Amino acid sequence: MIDRALAWSIRYRYAVVALAGLLVIAGVYAALDLPVDAVPDVTTNQVQINTKAPSFTPLEMEQYVTFPIEVAMSNLPQKEEVRSISQFGLSQVTVVFNDGVDIYRARQLVLERLLEAQQQLPDGVIPELAPVSTGLGEIVQFTLEVQPGSPKRYSLMELRTVLDWFIKPQLRTVPGVIEVNSYGARSSSTKFWWTQRSWSASGSRCRR
Repeated sequence: MIDRALAWSIRYRYAVVALAGLLVIAGVYAALDLPVDAVPDVTTNQVQINTKAPSFTPLEMEQYVTFPIEVAMSNLPQKEEVRSISQFGLSQVTVVFNDGVDIYRARQLVLERLLEAQQQLPDGVIPELAPVSTGLGEIVQFTLEVQPGSPKRYSLMELRTVLDWFIKPQLRTVPGVIEVNSYGARSSSTKFWWTQRSWSASGSRCRR
């Protein structure tokens, strides 16, 4: 059979050369169109659930928050594993699905079970789904600084306020931006103090 293939190639050598040229062109075109990433994203197909409870210890987070969520996610279809981390005031549950599962369908399945699990969580503790991104999805980091020679001086808290209230909302409107995280400095807060007489005079009611 090899002799017949060699004889055919010699007899129709121009067709063989043309076919080889087509294969080379197709290979070059495929190589140029191939998406090549400098740092390939090997993250599994996963959905993360983050829950904040600032006054809870790691043991309380595990017992009252993480465990009920893990039980609710234990029998999801096409699930590979469920892992979790419980820290001071923070619970993170990661549900890993098969690679063939659509990420938005997986999030829908997790959200349905999460609504059921929320009934077993302490009052005021609301779990949230993490954005559709991975650890390699971070693209740009920037700092907010005062221009040298500016007549007005800004404190770190004022810069954080400008970042949180003016810059972050504008960045979220950029197409393709999933989430904008800010860190550094102290965020400002507003506290109100009132007496029992002024509270009663306002007509407001408070449940203990």
